[in-house]
Amino acid sequence: MLDQIEIQLRDKDNNVCSVWINVADNSLSRKWLVALNRLLIDNYHLEKNYCWLGWANNPRTTQYLCDQINGSIAHINQSVIGYQIDDHFTIENTIIPGTPGVWQSGNNSSGLQQNKFNNLHRYFEDLQGVSGHISEYYNRADTTTRWHIRQLNLLCHEYESLVLSMRKAIHAPEWQRPSQLMCWLNAPRYELDDEDLELFGIETINRKLGGVYVGVNKAIGKHHWEVFCDEGRDSRVGELVTTTLRGQTQAAGDFDIEWAQDPGAYDWQKARLAEFREWLERNGFNPTEPSLTIGHPCVGQVDLLRSFGTQDFRQIWASLETCLDVYKIRTSTAEATYNYHWSDPDYALQQIKELR
Repeated sequence: MLDQIEIQLRDKDNNVCSVWINVADNSLSRKWLVALNRLLIDNYHLEKNYCWLGWANNPRTTQYLCDQINGSIAHINQSVIGYQIDDHFTIENTIIPGTPGVWQSGNNSSGLQQNKFNNLHRYFEDLQGVSGHISEYYNRADTTTRWHIRQLNLLCHEYESLVLSMRKAIHAPEWQRPSQLMCWLNAPRYELDDEDLELFGIETINRKLGGVYVGVNKAIGKHHWEVFCDEGRDSRVGELVTTTLRGQTQAAGDFDIEWAQDPGAYDWQKARLAEFREWLERNGFNPTEPSLTIGHPCVGQVDLLRSFGTQDFRQIWASLETCLDVYKIRTSTAEATYNYHWSDPDYALQQIKELR
């Protein structure tokens, strides 16, 4: 173990509980821990509006997220950058109506109108550009407009994960996929080297309960697994809605905690990953090539017994869903307190100030 991290979470009455993370000792975790300590020491802004994804009982409801998406679209359309989005998001046009049927976790039947969100992500890609090739729209945008451009991406992924968990909560509650994404504004990046790339791979798509993973570099657009899930097993690279399919070359102190069960031992997940390998090969990719950076490299593991007194995911979810607010993070060498909340009336202004 390289280090132990304490994350303090608080509920609406400001009661605090701690989650303890044991940091693994590998090439990537060593770089990641240095980057995380810098984020804490320099007090970077933690994005609390993009933190708890896939929690069905979440105050950030589908109606709230639709309103936020439409608000960002309206701001972009009224800006001077010259990009217009002729689209509007409602619960009715984003969720397939009717009673959901029974499905396995490996099935992507989430009840979501996926094409709607493929297009939303494409708007973001057009407006943002990619690393080394930032869009002219983004270059012309002021800080407030850049914040709204960023929201298109974050809200897209948040809505997708929320609807998936809402549908699974009805017939397959044990296969909801709640997670905790820890992302900081303007987080400094570091380069991945060949040793780090060996920690990726298709099998690392199967994330363990309490596993801690280096966050995907948000500047690269969608990665291969996302595209396969969103655009289908019959999709072809030359016909994709996304324009930014590429490997990950950089990372930051950002990280994810997986709070869902590991599906890796189940036949339906094995079949799904086999289909993914076939999809890669049909599109000219070598599934074993490390530079594709497929999956999620692990840098640590939550000590479930110390944190919750149990390894039962149901009890862990019950403990966490009342404390969906990160208050403090402490490593052996650094700590930071985050005494703000995404529901603060001036929260968007707080973030825009940080982006400046």
